Amino acid sequence: MFRVLQVISALLLAVMLVGCASGGGANRVAAGKSLPAPDTTNSAGAYEGANDYRLGAQDLIEVSVFGVQELSKTVRVNSNGQISLPLVGGVMAGGRTIPELEKELAKRYAEGYLQRPQVTVFVKEFSSQRITMEGAVKNPGIYPLTGKISLLQAVAVAGGLDPLADLNGIVLFRQVEGKKMAAAYNMRELRSGRIEDPALYGDDIIVVEQSGSKSALRQFLQSVPAFGLFMAL
Repeated sequence: MFRVLQVISALLLAVMLVGCASGGGANRVAAGKSLPAPDTTNSAGAYEGANDYRLGAQDLIEVSVFGVQELSKTVRVNSNGQISLPLVGGVMAGGRTIPELEKELAKRYAEGYLQRPQVTVFVKEFSSQRITMEGAVKNPGIYPLTGKISLLQAVAVAGGLDPLADLNGIVLFRQVEGKKMAAAYNMRELRSGRIEDPALYGDDIIVVEQSGSKSALRQFLQSVPAFGLFMAL
């Protein structure tokens, strides 16, 4: 939790610097666009940082063997780090990167089953990824991301908003294209469907401002011309 607070403090410092910059930072807002998916995940939810991510228990993965539809299967990594697949049986997936698992599976299928098999692994759910809920929510903390979840759903998972929460002050922080970015949301607009309820991804940080506060977040909220737009910090 201390590490999370450090990250949030750094982000809020960036917000203050934006607020102090000439023009209030408005020229850095991407008008008419919502916050993009993070560096490691594309807009369809597929993980792209394969060289860095190591599989863990409860991750849900899709294994495909080119040209052999019967061997394609979606499996969940068990608590021992293993998966079970047709022909090859149990395989240790936990602790391996996606390329490492693809190489191991290709080797297994090549041992008496297929010639030069081409194996592809996609991660569909990341149990080891987390989102952070901070500020004026009833149960702030770090929550596992086991599937698709939206901002409204995440607020509900955290017990809902605190009575002192500012409905105009919900900020989502994310790393996109190597930059820290933030987007502001209005709870009333989200609930009514007037603005899109954004999907969340691993390592997202959601901070809910408290009514009447005079924090750095307040400066950020005042610098964004419309809810749902984002700013590079």
